[in-house]
Amino acid sequence: MDIGVVLQCTPPASRVIELARVAETHGFSHVWTFDSHLLWQEPYVIYSQILAATRKVVVGPMVTNPATRDQTVTASTFATLNEMFGNRTICGIGRGDSAVRTLGGKPTTLATLRDAVEVIRELGNGRGARIGDTEVRFPWAADSRLEVWVAGYGPKALELTGQVADGFILQLADPDITAWTIATVRGAAEAAGRDPRSVKICVAAPAYVTDGSAAGLAHAREQCRWFGGMVGNHVADIVAKYGAGGDVPAALTDYIAGRHGYDYNQHGRAGNTHADFVPDEIVDRFCLLGTPDEQLARLWELEGLGVDQFAVYLQHDAKTATLQAYGEQVLPRLHEPVTATQEARS
Repeated sequence: MDIGVVLQCTPPASRVIELARVAETHGFSHVWTFDSHLLWQEPYVIYSQILAATRKVVVGPMVTNPATRDQTVTASTFATLNEMFGNRTICGIGRGDSAVRTLGGKPTTLATLRDAVEVIRELGNGRGARIGDTEVRFPWAADSRLEVWVAGYGPKALELTGQVADGFILQLADPDITAWTIATVRGAAEAAGRDPRSVKICVAAPAYVTDGSAAGLAHAREQCRWFGGMVGNHVADIVAKYGAGGDVPAALTDYIAGRHGYDYNQHGRAGNTHADFVPDEIVDRFCLLGTPDEQLARLWELEGLGVDQFAVYLQHDAKTATLQAYGEQVLPRLHEPVTATQEARS
C-alpha cells in the first residue's frame, strides 16, 4: 500500500512546498492538495514548485472539478508539468464542492464529469479527444502520461467511476463503507467489460498519531472532527437524492440527522463551528486516530479490502509530527521486512 498526504494550499506557499518535501523524505508516495481557488492559493502554481523541490512524489489535486476549470486547460497543465518533471502528476476529480459552492454554484452533473474524465485523460496521455464536433490534441504532449481518479460516494458516482476512471478516491476510512464502495466500483467495472482490479483504490482521511492516553485521543478527535462535517456535505446530497435508506448504507447516512448547515469559510479547518453534530464514533470510524500500532491495524485492514493507497489529510495541529511519526513508526512496519541475508537451508 502506498501512503500519500493531502495538504491545503494555505499561505505561505513555501510552507506547503516544505511539507511536501518533508513528506517525501519520510517515504510518502503522493502529495495531493485541495483545489479551491477562492479559499486557498492556486494549487497548480504550487505543484510546479513541489515537483522542482522533490524527486519522486506524484502530485495532484484531491480534487479538481469540471465547473471552475476548463477540461482542456486542466489537461494542458498536467501535460506541461509532465514534460517539465517527468510524468509525476495525477488528476483527482469530482463533481465539485467548495470551489463551486463558494461562488454560488452547484456540483456538475455526472454526465459532465464523465466527459471531463475522458477528455482530460486522452489529452493528458498525448492522444486526441473530441470537444463537440472537433477532434483536438496537444501536438507537443506525446510522452505525457496521466491517470484520472474519481472521487464520490453515491451509487451513480461509484458506477461511473468503475466504468471510466483509472482510480477511485473515497474520502473516509470506515472499513464497512470502504468495502461497500469498492464492491460497487469493481462491480461497475466488470459490467463495463473492464478488469475490476485495474481501478486503483485510494482511501483518504485525517490521521492523528497519539500516545495512547485518553487525553491524547480526546484531543485528536477535536482536531479531526471537521472531517465528518466535510463528508456530511456530500452525504446530505446523497440523502436528498436517494433518501436515508435504499442502496446507501446507514453507516454513511445516519449521522447527518443533526446537521445544521455548513460555513465554507471554515472548510477543512480544525475547530470549526459547524461540525459539533459529528459524534465521536464517526470521528473514530472515518479517521485514523491512535498509536502507531492502532494506525497500522487499520491500514492493514484497509489493505486487505483492496485499498492501494491511504492518503493522510493533514489539516490539524500536528502536521510535521504526523509526517515524522508515519515516517519512523508506521511506514517502515507497513510491509514485511526484506532481509539482506538468509541462512542456507540444509
